[in-house]
Amino acid sequence: MRSRHMERHLTGQIGWLRPAVLGANDGIVSTASLILGVAAAHATHDSILLAGVAGLVAGAMSMAAGEYVSVHSQADSEQADIERERKELETDDLGERKELVAIYIGRGLDPALAKQVADQLMAHDALGAHTRDELGISETLNARPLQATFASAVSFAVGAAMPLLVTALAPNASLIPLISVTSLVFLALLGGVAAWAGGARVAIGAIRVTFWGALAMGLTAGVGALFGTIA
Repeated sequence: MRSRHMERHLTGQIGWLRPAVLGANDGIVSTASLILGVAAAHATHDSILLAGVAGLVAGAMSMAAGEYVSVHSQADSEQADIERERKELETDDLGERKELVAIYIGRGLDPALAKQVADQLMAHDALGAHTRDELGISETLNARPLQATFASAVSFAVGAAMPLLVTALAPNASLIPLISVTSLVFLALLGGVAAWAGGARVAIGAIRVTFWGALAMGLTAGVGALFGTIA
């Protein structure tokens, strides 16, 4: 007996990959930038470390709350569309059947085959067919608020912990260059891993993330140095 061919598609990872990468990237960039800004303002080592810890906690909670609200809104919209489709199937079965036939014709099937496919799919699971082929909502890509929330909060904390650990170990005199270099290395690795997991070019992913991280850290350090000098 032949074994069933199983394919692993990268789209199945979108539910956790996007918030995880976004969270880790934001954790590194925002925490490193915060530490550099405070350090450039000539704060004490304890004050810099405290600011970093506060940034980690606040950022993780902000990411979790923002991701939950955003993805839950998407889930609510999807559910509302599904309920609307259910009512339309109850009140206008023929019209919904024609709509499905038109979708399959538009995808390249001849009218007779399109009608046969629509009839069979609606006989099996009418709502599922319309949800998938008309609304574009599938089990793989549908919104998962709790999964996105957990991935964002944990990944932000992990990302923020990297520059925070360097801050705890580095002497004050070399804190700024050490945070800058190590954070850019962390960002390059993260960008490369994210690109690899998503099936994209690793080098492009690493360069893209590193560039924007360097820009954010440079601007924040400049603001810290400016206002620290003024104070």
